[in-house]
Amino acid sequence: MSWTEVVIEVAREHAEALSDALMEAGALSVSVEDADEGTEAEKPLFGEPGMEPLEAAWDHSRVVALTDTDADQFAIVQEAANAIKLPVVPSFTTRALEDADWVRLTQSQFEPIHIGTNIWVVPSWHEAPDPNGLILELDPGLAFGTGSHPTTRLCMEWLEAHPAPGKSVLDYGCGSGILAMVAKKLGANDVAGVDIDPQAIESARANAERNGCAIDFYVPDDFAVAPNARHAKGQFDIVVANILSSPLKLMAPMLSGRVAPGGSLVLSGVLARQAEEVAAAYAPFIQLGVWAEQDGWVALHGTLGQDTAPAPRSFAG
Repeated sequence: MSWTEVVIEVAREHAEALSDALMEAGALSVSVEDADEGTEAEKPLFGEPGMEPLEAAWDHSRVVALTDTDADQFAIVQEAANAIKLPVVPSFTTRALEDADWVRLTQSQFEPIHIGTNIWVVPSWHEAPDPNGLILELDPGLAFGTGSHPTTRLCMEWLEAHPAPGKSVLDYGCGSGILAMVAKKLGANDVAGVDIDPQAIESARANAERNGCAIDFYVPDDFAVAPNARHAKGQFDIVVANILSSPLKLMAPMLSGRVAPGGSLVLSGVLARQAEEVAAAYAPFIQLGVWAEQDGWVALHGTLGQDTAPAPRSFAG
């Protein structure tokens, strides 16, 4: 089976409306690209994890619509242009898209990820590069967190650098459950994960089972009434939260209250320029400092009861 792609270059103000109109006119799917990609005029659009840019379009946008090969591409473009009241039908080009093994093609884009000293995140269709490493079998999915983003890597590296055999760990905003699984595989005894998204909880439970990790996952309401004595007390030796700066600031009293006396709090999802304001939100409860920075993101950490913020991690040697 094959398809035909219709390629239209338009200004920013028409990109989104035209995309919607093309779908209504019979396109199978539509994407918007930077028409200046690969040139000096290329302009990346950035958004923090979970926070998309306000407008997914560029000053010079390329709209690509997928259609059946036997469809009337001109009629589709004409109908879409009329629907959004363009003065003329925009010019377009077409290109053939042959069928392919899309599963294999998608899988080829995901290789094992090496994190820290000894951690490997390995998709199920790959062999572990180092069978003696700390192996997490994890496929890309709907729940955010495969170790590819700097914030996830920073938290994983912190956990590896601070193993806590027999201690308790709370992963708040657990997503795929990857941080909870790292803690468990590093010897933590009582590990819990919490996320507001029931689909993330379902994914985390499946991932933990696949990796042989006994971890309790909850949505917040269930966590508040968890029957396990440690969870009911609500305090853990290590609390890690990889979310975003705004919710982290709002949750400062709650997350700080989950840390047991002498325990550690680790936060990420924080840009370097946001570190001071996030630390300030936690200052009444716990003193936080930057542990490490990666690609403009930082991990903050601190110990409950310690009067001063810890020194940043040293990378010397």
